[in-house]
Amino acid sequence: GDGVVAYIRTISSAEARRMFPAIQGLPKGIDLYALHGADGTPIALTDSRQAAVGHAMGDDLVIASVH
Repeated sequence: GDGVVAYIRTISSAEARRMFPAIQGLPKGIDLYALHGADGTPIALTDSRQAAVGHAMGDDLVIASVH
């Protein structure tokens, strides 16, 4: 699924700062949406699930449902 399949996960701003160390000025205590490749590699960080889905679609990625 690498390069074809992705998943979206809700993460805290604290977790986002660890996963995306280049982020500056991210407010504390908010939830964000991270788009990950099938292997768990972070691809994108957004403030809405809809934006994460749009990013996946733009990259021709299939979103897998993770339970």
